[in-house]
Amino acid sequence: MRADLAASYGEERLPRYTSYPTAPHFSPEIGAGTYANWLAELPATASASLYLHVPFCREMCWYCGCHTQIVRRDELVEAYQQTLRREIALVADTIGRRIKVEHIHFGGGTPTIMAPEAFIGLMAAMRRAFFVLPSAEIAVEIDPRTLTAGMVEALKLSGVNRASLGVQSFDPVVQRAINRVQGFEQTASVVGMLRGAGIARINFDLIYGLPHQTIASCLDTVRRSLALAPDRFSVFGYAHVPGFKKHQRMIDESVLPDGPSRHDQACAISNALNEAGHVQIGLDHFAREDDPMAVAFRERTLRRNFQGYTTDRSEVLLGFGASAIGHLPQGYVQNDVQLGTYSDAVADGRLAAARGYGLTADDRLRADIIERIMCEFGADLGEICARHGARPEAMLNAASRLKPLISDGVVRLDGDHLAVSRDSRFLVRSVAAAFDAHLDTAKQLHSRAV
Repeated sequence: MRADLAASYGEERLPRYTSYPTAPHFSPEIGAGTYANWLAELPATASASLYLHVPFCREMCWYCGCHTQIVRRDELVEAYQQTLRREIALVADTIGRRIKVEHIHFGGGTPTIMAPEAFIGLMAAMRRAFFVLPSAEIAVEIDPRTLTAGMVEALKLSGVNRASLGVQSFDPVVQRAINRVQGFEQTASVVGMLRGAGIARINFDLIYGLPHQTIASCLDTVRRSLALAPDRFSVFGYAHVPGFKKHQRMIDESVLPDGPSRHDQACAISNALNEAGHVQIGLDHFAREDDPMAVAFRERTLRRNFQGYTTDRSEVLLGFGASAIGHLPQGYVQNDVQLGTYSDAVADGRLAAARGYGLTADDRLRADIIERIMCEFGADLGEICARHGARPEAMLNAASRLKPLISDGVVRLDGDHLAVSRDSRFLVRSVAAAFDAHLDTAKQLHSRAV
Protein backbone atom coordinates (compact mmCIF):
# COMPACT_ATOMS: atom_id res chain seq x y z
CA MET A 1 0.00 0.00 0.00
CA ARG A 2 1.23 3.48 -0.82
CA ALA A 3 1.02 5.69 2.25
CA ASP A 4 0.74 8.87 0.16
CA LEU A 5 -2.40 7.56 -1.51
CA ALA A 6 -3.84 6.44 1.82
CA ALA A 7 -3.36 9.98 3.09
CA SER A 8 -4.95 11.50 -0.03
CA TYR A 9 -7.98 9.25 -0.37
CA GLY A 10 -8.26 7.32 2.89
CA GLU A 11 -10.49 9.72 4.83
CA GLU A 12 -13.22 9.79 2.18
CA ARG A 13 -16.51 8.20 3.23
CA LEU A 14 -17.56 5.68 0.60
CA PRO A 15 -19.94 2.71 0.24
CA ARG A 16 -18.70 -0.86 0.40
CA TYR A 17 -20.76 -1.50 -2.76
CA THR A 18 -22.53 -4.64 -1.61
CA SER A 19 -25.25 -3.27 -3.88
CA TYR A 20 -25.66 -0.57 -6.49
CA PRO A 21 -27.37 1.75 -5.92
CA THR A 22 -26.66 1.48 -2.19
CA ALA A 23 -29.29 1.21 0.56
CA PRO A 24 -29.44 4.96 1.43
CA HIS A 25 -31.05 5.46 -1.98
CA PHE A 26 -33.91 3.03 -1.33
CA SER A 27 -37.36 4.63 -1.28
CA PRO A 28 -40.76 3.78 0.29
CA GLU A 29 -42.22 4.08 -3.21
CA ILE A 30 -41.10 0.45 -3.61
CA GLY A 31 -43.13 -1.51 -1.06
CA ALA A 32 -45.05 -4.71 -0.49
CA GLY A 33 -47.19 -4.40 -3.62
CA THR A 34 -44.20 -3.97 -5.91
CA TYR A 35 -42.39 -6.81 -4.18
CA ALA A 36 -45.36 -9.13 -4.71
CA ASN A 37 -45.41 -8.30 -8.41
CA TRP A 38 -41.67 -8.87 -8.74
CA LEU A 39 -41.92 -12.25 -7.01
CA ALA A 40 -44.78 -13.35 -9.25
CA GLU A 41 -42.78 -12.33 -12.33
CA LEU A 42 -39.73 -14.49 -11.53
CA PRO A 43 -38.97 -16.78 -14.49
CA ALA A 44 -39.58 -20.50 -14.12
CA THR A 45 -35.85 -21.18 -14.51
CA ALA A 46 -34.82 -18.85 -11.68
CA SER A 47 -32.89 -20.10 -8.66
CA ALA A 48 -32.52 -18.17 -5.44
CA SER A 49 -30.43 -17.58 -2.37
CA LEU A 50 -31.99 -16.95 1.02
CA TYR A 51 -30.84 -14.52 3.70
CA LEU A 52 -32.39 -14.68 7.17
CA HIS A 53 -31.73 -11.83 9.56
CA VAL A 54 -31.92 -12.57 13.29
CA PRO A 55 -31.65 -9.16 15.03
CA PHE A 56 -30.92 -10.29 18.59
CA CYS A 57 -27.83 -10.47 20.81
CA ARG A 58 -27.28 -11.12 24.51
CA GLU A 59 -25.16 -7.96 24.87
CA MET A 60 -24.16 -5.07 22.64
CA CYS A 61 -20.72 -4.94 21.05
CA TRP A 62 -19.97 -1.22 20.90
CA TYR A 63 -18.37 -1.38 17.44
CA CYS A 64 -21.44 -3.05 15.88
CA GLY A 65 -22.96 -1.53 12.75
CA CYS A 66 -25.75 -4.11 12.32
CA HIS A 67 -29.48 -3.84 12.97
CA THR A 68 -29.72 -5.69 16.28
CA GLN A 69 -31.14 -5.38 19.78
CA ILE A 70 -30.38 -6.90 23.17
CA VAL A 71 -32.78 -9.55 24.50
CA ARG A 72 -32.85 -11.38 27.80
CA ARG A 73 -36.16 -13.21 27.27
CA ASP A 74 -36.18 -16.24 25.01
CA GLU A 75 -39.90 -15.74 24.35
CA LEU A 76 -39.09 -12.81 22.05
CA VAL A 77 -36.68 -14.94 20.03
CA GLU A 78 -39.22 -17.77 19.79
CA ALA A 79 -41.94 -15.39 18.58
CA TYR A 80 -39.58 -13.95 15.98
CA GLN A 81 -38.62 -17.32 14.49
CA GLN A 82 -42.33 -18.15 14.23
CA THR A 83 -42.74 -14.90 12.28
CA LEU A 84 -39.86 -15.92 10.03
CA ARG A 85 -41.65 -19.18 9.27
CA ARG A 86 -44.83 -17.30 8.32
CA GLU A 87 -42.88 -14.89 6.11
CA ILE A 88 -41.15 -17.80 4.35
CA ALA A 89 -44.51 -19.40 3.57
CA LEU A 90 -45.94 -16.05 2.44
CA VAL A 91 -43.08 -15.39 0.00
CA ALA A 92 -43.19 -18.94 -1.35
CA ASP A 93 -46.95 -18.67 -1.91
CA THR A 94 -46.46 -15.37 -3.76
CA ILE A 95 -43.85 -16.96 -6.05
CA GLY A 96 -46.28 -19.80 -6.68
CA ARG A 97 -43.82 -22.69 -6.81
CA ARG A 98 -40.89 -24.24 -4.95
CA ILE A 99 -38.03 -22.22 -6.38
CA LYS A 100 -34.56 -23.83 -6.32
CA VAL A 101 -32.23 -22.59 -3.56
CA GLU A 102 -28.43 -22.79 -3.83
CA HIS A 103 -27.30 -20.71 -0.82
CA ILE A 104 -28.74 -19.95 2.62
CA HIS A 105 -27.14 -17.45 4.97
CA PHE A 106 -28.20 -16.72 8.56
CA GLY A 107 -26.97 -13.29 9.67
CA GLY A 108 -27.44 -11.10 12.69
CA GLY A 109 -27.28 -10.23 15.43
CA THR A 110 -26.64 -13.73 16.64
CA PRO A 111 -28.61 -16.37 14.69
CA THR A 112 -27.55 -19.10 17.12
CA ILE A 113 -29.45 -17.29 19.87
CA MET A 114 -32.43 -19.41 18.82
CA ALA A 115 -33.25 -22.59 20.72
CA PRO A 116 -31.80 -25.65 18.94
CA GLU A 117 -35.22 -27.17 18.25
CA ALA A 118 -36.45 -23.82 16.87
CA PHE A 119 -33.52 -23.65 14.44
CA ILE A 120 -34.22 -27.20 13.25
CA GLY A 121 -37.88 -26.29 12.73
CA LEU A 122 -37.00 -23.14 10.82
CA MET A 123 -34.72 -25.07 8.46
CA ALA A 124 -37.45 -27.66 7.94
CA ALA A 125 -39.90 -24.87 7.07
CA MET A 126 -37.49 -23.54 4.44
CA ARG A 127 -37.10 -26.98 2.90
CA ARG A 128 -40.89 -27.32 2.66
CA ALA A 129 -41.29 -23.92 1.04
CA PHE A 130 -38.30 -24.07 -1.31
CA PHE A 131 -36.36 -26.76 -3.14
CA VAL A 132 -33.07 -26.55 -1.24
CA LEU A 133 -30.53 -28.33 -3.42
CA PRO A 134 -28.48 -31.11 -1.79
CA SER A 135 -25.34 -29.17 -2.79
CA ALA A 136 -26.57 -25.91 -1.24
CA GLU A 137 -24.20 -23.96 0.99
CA ILE A 138 -25.86 -23.24 4.33
CA ALA A 139 -23.91 -20.72 6.38
CA VAL A 140 -24.49 -19.34 9.87
CA GLU A 141 -22.87 -16.40 11.67
CA ILE A 142 -21.82 -17.40 15.19
CA ASP A 143 -20.83 -15.60 18.37
CA PRO A 144 -18.41 -18.09 19.98
CA ARG A 145 -19.20 -16.71 23.44
CA THR A 146 -22.77 -18.06 23.45
CA LEU A 147 -22.68 -21.19 21.25
CA THR A 148 -23.83 -24.35 23.05
CA ALA A 149 -23.22 -28.03 22.32
CA GLY A 150 -26.96 -28.43 21.72
CA MET A 151 -26.91 -25.73 19.07
CA VAL A 152 -23.94 -27.33 17.34
CA GLU A 153 -25.92 -30.57 17.11
CA ALA A 154 -28.88 -28.62 15.69
CA LEU A 155 -26.64 -27.03 13.06
CA LYS A 156 -25.38 -30.47 12.09
CA LEU A 157 -28.87 -31.98 11.84
CA SER A 158 -30.03 -29.00 9.76
CA GLY A 159 -27.33 -29.45 7.14
CA VAL A 160 -25.28 -26.35 7.99
CA ASN A 161 -21.90 -26.66 6.28
CA ARG A 162 -20.26 -23.26 6.82
CA ALA A 163 -19.78 -21.24 10.01
CA SER A 164 -18.64 -17.64 10.24
CA LEU A 165 -17.15 -16.76 13.62
CA GLY A 166 -16.81 -13.24 14.92
CA VAL A 167 -13.29 -12.80 16.31
CA GLN A 168 -12.48 -9.11 15.65
CA SER A 169 -9.41 -9.05 17.94
CA PHE A 170 -7.81 -11.31 20.54
CA ASP A 171 -6.20 -8.32 22.30
CA PRO A 172 -7.84 -8.12 25.78
CA VAL A 173 -7.32 -4.33 25.90
CA VAL A 174 -9.14 -3.89 22.61
CA GLN A 175 -11.84 -6.37 23.66
CA ARG A 176 -12.63 -4.42 26.83
CA ALA A 177 -12.76 -1.17 24.85
CA ILE A 178 -15.40 -2.60 22.48
CA ASN A 179 -17.35 -4.58 25.13
CA ARG A 180 -16.57 -7.96 23.58
CA VAL A 181 -14.37 -10.10 25.79
CA GLN A 182 -13.69 -13.40 24.01
CA GLY A 183 -10.73 -15.55 24.90
CA PHE A 184 -8.66 -17.49 22.40
CA GLU A 185 -9.35 -20.77 24.21
CA GLN A 186 -13.10 -20.14 23.99
CA THR A 187 -12.87 -19.57 20.24
CA ALA A 188 -10.65 -22.62 19.76
CA SER A 189 -13.14 -24.76 21.67
CA VAL A 190 -15.99 -23.66 19.40
CA VAL A 191 -13.93 -24.38 16.27
CA GLY A 192 -13.25 -27.86 17.63
CA MET A 193 -16.94 -28.46 18.37
CA LEU A 194 -17.97 -27.40 14.88
CA ARG A 195 -15.36 -29.53 13.14
CA GLY A 196 -16.29 -32.45 15.36
CA ALA A 197 -19.85 -32.09 14.09
CA GLY A 198 -18.67 -32.17 10.48
CA ILE A 199 -19.00 -28.41 9.91
CA ALA A 200 -15.53 -28.03 8.45
CA ARG A 201 -15.83 -24.80 6.45
CA ILE A 202 -14.87 -22.08 8.91
CA ASN A 203 -14.67 -18.30 8.35
CA PHE A 204 -13.18 -15.75 10.77
CA ASP A 205 -14.16 -12.08 10.88
CA LEU A 206 -11.39 -9.65 11.91
CA ILE A 207 -11.52 -5.86 12.31
CA TYR A 208 -8.79 -3.22 12.22
CA GLY A 209 -9.05 0.40 13.30
CA LEU A 210 -10.54 -0.47 16.71
CA PRO A 211 -9.75 1.49 19.89
CA HIS A 212 -6.24 0.85 21.28
CA GLN A 213 -5.46 -1.41 18.30
CA THR A 214 -1.86 -1.49 17.06
CA ILE A 215 0.02 -3.28 14.31
CA ALA A 216 1.46 -5.62 16.94
CA SER A 217 -1.96 -6.53 18.33
CA CYS A 218 -3.36 -7.04 14.81
CA LEU A 219 -0.51 -9.39 13.92
CA ASP A 220 -0.91 -11.30 17.19
CA THR A 221 -4.60 -11.81 16.38
CA VAL A 222 -3.71 -13.05 12.89
CA ARG A 223 -1.10 -15.43 14.30
CA ARG A 224 -3.54 -16.90 16.82
CA SER A 225 -6.29 -17.13 14.20
CA LEU A 226 -4.05 -18.96 11.73
CA ALA A 227 -3.33 -21.54 14.41
CA LEU A 228 -7.02 -22.51 14.20
CA ALA A 229 -6.77 -22.88 10.39
CA PRO A 230 -9.95 -21.21 9.12
CA ASP A 231 -10.63 -21.46 5.38
CA ARG A 232 -11.47 -17.79 4.94
CA PHE A 233 -10.99 -14.43 6.61
CA SER A 234 -13.08 -11.29 6.31
CA VAL A 235 -11.05 -8.26 7.36
CA PHE A 236 -13.02 -5.05 7.83
CA GLY A 237 -12.06 -1.53 8.80
CA TYR A 238 -14.09 -0.32 11.78
CA ALA A 239 -16.71 2.23 10.68
CA HIS A 240 -17.18 4.79 13.46
CA VAL A 241 -20.58 6.41 12.84
CA PRO A 242 -21.88 7.33 16.33
CA GLY A 243 -24.46 9.67 14.80
CA PHE A 244 -26.02 6.66 13.11
CA LYS A 245 -25.24 3.96 15.69
CA LYS A 246 -25.64 5.59 19.10
CA HIS A 247 -24.05 2.73 21.07
CA GLN A 248 -20.75 3.57 19.34
CA ARG A 249 -20.64 6.65 21.57
CA MET A 250 -19.41 4.28 24.28
CA ILE A 251 -16.12 4.07 22.37
CA ASP A 252 -13.50 6.65 23.31
CA GLU A 253 -12.69 8.42 20.04
CA SER A 254 -9.35 9.62 21.41
CA VAL A 255 -7.94 6.07 21.30
CA LEU A 256 -9.11 5.25 17.78
CA PRO A 257 -6.25 4.82 15.29
CA ASP A 258 -5.89 7.66 12.78
CA GLY A 259 -5.99 7.22 9.01
CA PRO A 260 -2.29 6.35 8.50
CA SER A 261 -2.41 3.91 11.43
CA ARG A 262 -5.48 2.18 9.99
CA HIS A 263 -3.66 1.95 6.67
CA ASP A 264 -0.63 0.35 8.35
CA GLN A 265 -2.81 -2.13 10.26
CA ALA A 266 -4.67 -3.18 7.11
CA CYS A 267 -1.37 -3.58 5.27
CA ALA A 268 0.17 -5.66 8.05
CA ILE A 269 -2.84 -8.01 8.23
CA SER A 270 -2.91 -8.42 4.46
CA ASN A 271 0.81 -9.20 4.26
CA ALA A 272 0.61 -11.71 7.12
CA LEU A 273 -2.31 -13.57 5.57
CA ASN A 274 -0.67 -13.57 2.14
CA GLU A 275 2.53 -14.99 3.62
CA ALA A 276 0.44 -17.73 5.28
CA GLY A 277 -0.89 -18.79 1.88
CA HIS A 278 -4.23 -16.99 1.83
CA VAL A 279 -5.18 -15.27 -1.43
CA GLN A 280 -6.60 -11.75 -1.16
CA ILE A 281 -10.12 -11.70 -2.58
CA GLY A 282 -11.24 -8.24 -3.58
CA LEU A 283 -11.41 -5.55 -0.93
CA ASP A 284 -11.55 -7.44 2.34
CA HIS A 285 -11.60 -11.25 2.00
CA PHE A 286 -8.81 -13.81 2.13
CA ALA A 287 -9.06 -17.51 1.33
CA ARG A 288 -6.91 -20.58 0.95
CA GLU A 289 -5.82 -21.19 -2.63
CA ASP A 290 -8.05 -24.28 -2.98
CA ASP A 291 -11.11 -22.59 -1.43
CA PRO A 292 -14.10 -22.13 -3.81
CA MET A 293 -13.89 -18.38 -3.30
CA ALA A 294 -10.25 -18.27 -4.40
CA VAL A 295 -11.15 -20.43 -7.40
CA ALA A 296 -14.02 -18.05 -8.30
CA PHE A 297 -11.62 -15.11 -8.02
CA ARG A 298 -9.17 -16.76 -10.43
CA GLU A 299 -11.92 -17.76 -12.85
CA ARG A 300 -13.55 -14.31 -12.68
CA THR A 301 -16.89 -15.65 -11.53
CA LEU A 302 -16.77 -13.99 -8.10
CA ARG A 303 -19.86 -12.01 -7.12
CA ARG A 304 -20.69 -9.42 -4.49
CA ASN A 305 -23.90 -9.10 -2.49
CA PHE A 306 -25.10 -7.93 0.92
CA GLN A 307 -23.05 -10.59 2.70
CA GLY A 308 -19.88 -9.41 0.90
CA TYR A 309 -17.98 -11.53 -1.60
CA THR A 310 -19.66 -14.75 -2.63
CA THR A 311 -19.49 -17.67 -5.04
CA ASP A 312 -23.28 -17.48 -5.36
CA ARG A 313 -24.35 -16.96 -8.98
CA SER A 314 -28.10 -16.66 -8.33
CA GLU A 315 -29.80 -13.54 -9.67
CA VAL A 316 -32.40 -13.71 -6.88
CA LEU A 317 -31.70 -13.07 -3.19
CA LEU A 318 -34.73 -13.35 -0.92
CA GLY A 319 -34.38 -11.55 2.40
CA PHE A 320 -36.34 -12.62 5.50
CA GLY A 321 -36.60 -10.86 8.85
CA ALA A 322 -36.64 -7.29 10.06
CA SER A 323 -34.36 -5.02 7.96
CA ALA A 324 -33.42 -7.89 5.58
CA ILE A 325 -32.65 -6.83 1.99
CA GLY A 326 -33.48 -8.82 -1.10
CA HIS A 327 -32.30 -8.46 -4.69
CA LEU A 328 -34.41 -9.47 -7.67
CA PRO A 329 -33.85 -8.84 -11.38
CA GLN A 330 -36.19 -5.85 -11.13
CA GLY A 331 -34.49 -4.19 -8.16
CA TYR A 332 -33.97 -4.20 -4.38
CA VAL A 333 -36.43 -4.54 -1.50
CA GLN A 334 -35.88 -4.11 2.22
CA ASN A 335 -38.16 -5.25 5.01
CA ASP A 336 -39.25 -2.83 7.67
CA VAL A 337 -36.39 -2.16 10.09
CA GLN A 338 -38.71 -1.85 13.11
CA LEU A 339 -39.29 -5.27 14.61
CA GLY A 340 -42.87 -4.53 15.68
CA THR A 341 -43.95 -3.15 12.31
CA TYR A 342 -42.28 -6.05 10.50
CA SER A 343 -43.98 -8.63 12.72
CA ASP A 344 -47.40 -6.97 12.43
CA ALA A 345 -47.22 -7.01 8.63
CA VAL A 346 -46.40 -10.71 8.49
CA ALA A 347 -49.04 -11.54 11.12
CA ASP A 348 -51.61 -9.79 8.88
CA GLY A 349 -50.53 -11.93 5.93
CA ARG A 350 -48.71 -9.07 4.18
CA LEU A 351 -45.20 -8.92 2.77
CA ALA A 352 -43.04 -6.78 5.07
CA ALA A 353 -41.17 -4.88 2.32
CA ALA A 354 -41.08 -1.21 3.35
CA ARG A 355 -38.74 0.37 0.82
CA GLY A 356 -36.63 -0.49 -2.18
CA TYR A 357 -35.33 0.58 -5.54
CA GLY A 358 -36.35 -0.23 -9.10
CA LEU A 359 -33.32 -0.59 -11.36
CA THR A 360 -32.95 1.41 -14.57
CA ALA A 361 -30.88 0.37 -17.58
CA ASP A 362 -28.17 2.83 -16.50
CA ASP A 363 -28.18 1.38 -12.97
CA ARG A 364 -27.66 -2.14 -14.33
CA LEU A 365 -24.74 -0.98 -16.47
CA ARG A 366 -23.06 0.83 -13.59
CA ALA A 367 -23.78 -2.03 -11.17
CA ASP A 368 -22.07 -4.43 -13.57
CA ILE A 369 -18.99 -2.19 -13.86
CA ILE A 370 -18.79 -1.57 -10.11
CA GLU A 371 -19.16 -5.28 -9.27
CA ARG A 372 -16.33 -6.23 -11.66
CA ILE A 373 -14.08 -3.52 -10.18
CA MET A 374 -14.85 -4.68 -6.64
CA CYS A 375 -14.38 -8.37 -7.52
CA GLU A 376 -11.50 -8.26 -10.03
CA PHE A 377 -9.71 -4.93 -9.39
CA GLY A 378 -10.56 -4.03 -12.97
CA ALA A 379 -13.20 -4.07 -15.67
CA ASP A 380 -13.39 -4.57 -19.42
CA LEU A 381 -15.55 -1.55 -20.12
CA GLY A 382 -15.84 -2.39 -23.80
CA GLU A 383 -17.26 -5.83 -23.13
CA ILE A 384 -19.58 -4.67 -20.33
CA CYS A 385 -20.90 -1.67 -22.25
CA ALA A 386 -21.50 -3.82 -25.35
CA ARG A 387 -23.74 -6.12 -23.29
CA HIS A 388 -25.75 -3.13 -22.11
CA GLY A 389 -25.91 -1.30 -25.45
CA ALA A 390 -23.74 1.56 -24.22
CA ARG A 391 -20.49 3.23 -25.35
CA PRO A 392 -17.46 2.96 -23.04
CA GLU A 393 -16.16 6.40 -24.04
CA ALA A 394 -19.41 7.97 -22.84
CA MET A 395 -19.08 6.17 -19.50
CA LEU A 396 -15.45 7.25 -19.11
CA ASN A 397 -16.20 10.86 -20.02
CA ALA A 398 -18.89 10.97 -17.32
CA ALA A 399 -16.56 9.53 -14.66
CA SER A 400 -14.92 12.78 -13.55
CA ARG A 401 -13.69 11.20 -10.29
CA LEU A 402 -11.57 8.81 -12.37
CA LYS A 403 -9.19 11.47 -13.72
CA PRO A 404 -7.21 12.13 -10.51
CA LEU A 405 -7.06 8.40 -9.81
CA ILE A 406 -5.41 7.89 -13.19
CA SER A 407 -3.06 10.83 -12.61
CA ASP A 408 -2.03 9.46 -9.21
CA GLY A 409 -1.31 6.01 -10.65
CA VAL A 410 -4.17 4.31 -8.81
CA VAL A 411 -5.82 3.30 -12.09
CA ARG A 412 -4.36 2.23 -15.43
CA LEU A 413 -6.48 2.62 -18.55
CA ASP A 414 -5.50 0.58 -21.58
CA GLY A 415 -8.05 1.35 -24.27
CA ASP A 416 -11.36 0.34 -22.75
CA HIS A 417 -9.78 -1.89 -20.09
CA LEU A 418 -9.50 -0.44 -16.59
CA ALA A 419 -7.20 -1.94 -13.96
CA VAL A 420 -6.43 -0.91 -10.39
CA SER A 421 -2.66 -0.84 -9.76
CA ARG A 422 -1.51 -3.64 -7.47
CA ASP A 423 -0.12 -1.27 -4.83
CA SER A 424 -3.38 0.73 -4.87
CA ARG A 425 -5.91 -2.06 -4.49
CA PHE A 426 -6.84 -0.86 -1.02
CA LEU A 427 -8.51 2.07 -2.81
CA VAL A 428 -10.78 -0.13 -4.92
CA ARG A 429 -13.86 1.55 -3.38
CA SER A 430 -12.57 4.91 -4.58
CA VAL A 431 -12.27 3.51 -8.11
CA ALA A 432 -15.76 1.97 -7.98
CA ALA A 433 -17.15 5.28 -6.72
CA ALA A 434 -16.03 6.95 -9.96
CA PHE A 435 -18.89 5.13 -11.70
CA ASP A 436 -21.49 5.82 -8.98
CA ALA A 437 -24.05 8.25 -10.41
CA HIS A 438 -25.89 8.37 -7.05
CA LEU A 439 -22.91 9.10 -4.79
CA ASP A 440 -23.58 11.79 -2.23
CA THR A 441 -20.33 12.64 -0.47
CA ALA A 442 -22.22 14.71 2.12
CA LYS A 443 -23.69 11.55 3.64
CA GLN A 444 -21.64 10.27 6.59
CA LEU A 445 -23.29 6.86 6.84
CA HIS A 446 -20.44 5.12 5.04
CA SER A 447 -17.09 4.00 6.39
CA ARG A 448 -13.71 5.54 5.55
CA ALA A 449 -12.08 4.36 2.34
CA VAL A 450 -9.12 3.00 4.36
